Amino acid sequence: MTKIITFGEIMLRLTPPGRQRIGQARSFEAIYGGGEANVAASLAYFGMPADFVTRLPQNDLGDACLQFLRQYGVGTDHILRGGHRLGIYFLENGASQRGSRVIYDRADSSFATLQPGMLDWKTIFQGANWFHWTGITPAVSESAAAACLEAVETARQLGLTISCDLNYRLKLWKWGRPAGEVMAELVALCDLAVANEEDAEKVFGIRAIATDVAAGKVEAEKYGAVCEQLAGRFPNLKTIAITLRGSLSASHNTWSGLLWKDRKIHAAPIYDIADIVDRVGAGDGFAAGLIYALNQPKADPPHALEFAVAASALKHSIPGDFNLATVAEVEALAGGNASGRVSR
Repeated sequence: MTKIITFGEIMLRLTPPGRQRIGQARSFEAIYGGGEANVAASLAYFGMPADFVTRLPQNDLGDACLQFLRQYGVGTDHILRGGHRLGIYFLENGASQRGSRVIYDRADSSFATLQPGMLDWKTIFQGANWFHWTGITPAVSESAAAACLEAVETARQLGLTISCDLNYRLKLWKWGRPAGEVMAELVALCDLAVANEEDAEKVFGIRAIATDVAAGKVEAEKYGAVCEQLAGRFPNLKTIAITLRGSLSASHNTWSGLLWKDRKIHAAPIYDIADIVDRVGAGDGFAAGLIYALNQPKADPPHALEFAVAASALKHSIPGDFNLATVAEVEALAGGNASGRVSR
């Protein structure tokens, strides 16, 4: 069975209860989350061996974070302990016409101060077939970017399949080199890339023509050219997937995706998602769904895409960062069972 390694920062997530604004909050709900950890947790929930690699402080918060990961079956054997603090992010959940907001408090975190050479990637990758990282990791700090490149280069040398999610975060790219320059060096070594409807434009300047993301106009057929341009720039990319979110309001989105593989474009059904519970981690749910489906016997691109989109559609109904949906639930939704009826 394919073993997945993911690498990035996991943080303490603090959210005001209900739909309160941060200024109203007198308490916060605490869990843990982060892009690459979210992927590992979703894959583990699907029954795939998945290890998450990061650096955590040697204190009670670091211990609690480890226990949180382990309860969902995520492998933690290669997590490094050290540094002074766990990164934090505050999430203010939006509703109706008020969008959600994120405030980061992760400067000088244990992960941000991780240095190349601290992790023995050849040992970490023993027995692994697949390595996944996201654009959040090199955005955190210059040293984290160097450590990510070290991991990607080692994975390439050892013959692992490498996937990345472009995951552009404007608030993080502050340490010096521009995102496009750093990411180009990393993406050039990858086999599979995932992006949302804006990432390719914001990272590499590749824009879908005649689209208006702010107005919710994200037609799948407009993004085929984006995939072709990405593949032309990065010849190692054999598979490219793009999630397509139409934001009608903070509470009501449409959700779909497309897959470019073997120079063919496959489009998924569109889900209408009203009364969103928590959209954070939906893109990670998509990436995990795609990795899972592409690693199944007799995997085919249309089914893999439909599985990934259904998995990430379900994430919108689950509080927290992790997509705690089972394979059976995803397959039922992908098969057309979207009634939401009680299962007795």
